[in-house]
Amino acid sequence: MAPDSSTLAWKIPWTEEPVVQLVALENHLFPQINQEPQKSTYSMKDGLGRNISFLAERNHKFVPFITAPGDLFEMWWFQQGLSFLPSALVIWTAAAFIFSYITAITLHHVDPVLPYISDTGTVAPEKCLFGAMLNIAAVLCVATIYVRYKQVHALNPEENRIIRLNKAGLVLGLLSCLGLSLVANFQKTTFFAVHVCGAVLTFGMGSLYMFVQTILSYQMQPKIHGKQVFWIRLLLVIWCGVSAFSMLTCSSLLYNGSFGADIVQKLHWNPEDKGYVLHMITTAAEWSMSLSFFGFFLTYIRDFQKISLRVEATLHGLTLYDTAPCPVNNERTWLLSRDV
Repeated sequence: MAPDSSTLAWKIPWTEEPVVQLVALENHLFPQINQEPQKSTYSMKDGLGRNISFLAERNHKFVPFITAPGDLFEMWWFQQGLSFLPSALVIWTAAAFIFSYITAITLHHVDPVLPYISDTGTVAPEKCLFGAMLNIAAVLCVATIYVRYKQVHALNPEENRIIRLNKAGLVLGLLSCLGLSLVANFQKTTFFAVHVCGAVLTFGMGSLYMFVQTILSYQMQPKIHGKQVFWIRLLLVIWCGVSAFSMLTCSSLLYNGSFGADIVQKLHWNPEDKGYVLHMITTAAEWSMSLSFFGFFLTYIRDFQKISLRVEATLHGLTLYDTAPCPVNNERTWLLSRDV
């Protein structure tokens, strides 16, 4: 009788490298091995779908090994774990920016040189595309932030400081996602105050989220991951901070009323316009800040390759009645009487 593959999968701490591991199993798990031949080979698939063979010996040692070296490369990188989430988030959001930008400049709704990101989604029809795609991006962002929260919590279940920072990062990230949805659905030409609030939430809370996650990376290295991840995220946070400071400073000077009240609704700029330089610095900083966000979420890909989530349904009863159903003595009620 072959051993239960599910027990083997639970018992053997599989690693990424195709190395041979000897795992001693308790005698009471597989007593039937004593009746097996001196050596037997069993096969199963691991969590990544690779063919794994187990060499069972009479001394209750199991040797797992990959049957073919090429099996390691059967899966693409985005198929491992949940790495598709940050990948999809970055690709989808970038596509939203690019498609709305191309549509806006094709219809001459904005200037081709560094418009505000939200300006490319202000006028129909591009605002419909911009809003729909960014709403989906907000959902992907929520999923990515939640998975990151669960991963950090699972890796550090008893570190109080990390737990508090992790919860703070979750709240900041969700607020940033809310802001992204507000920016997508409330254009500056119609609801300027709501649009600005959404932008502050998106970029402000998003920057703080990156900062908190960088602190968490520092706290978890080198035990959980290497120093390289921390340094990359730190550089991205510095990049984001410089862009945020430039955007905040120049936009404050631009919209303080010195250049006219109608500047808020302005979509087309000429080099001779007042405030043109401040406008260009602000828009360049906004695009730069968005790129730093993309880079930061891309650093999650390697981490997410090592995590998966499972949804389990638990039934609280055998029926969906609020109360126990009345017993039925094999009666059948006809929709139409036979006598009619």
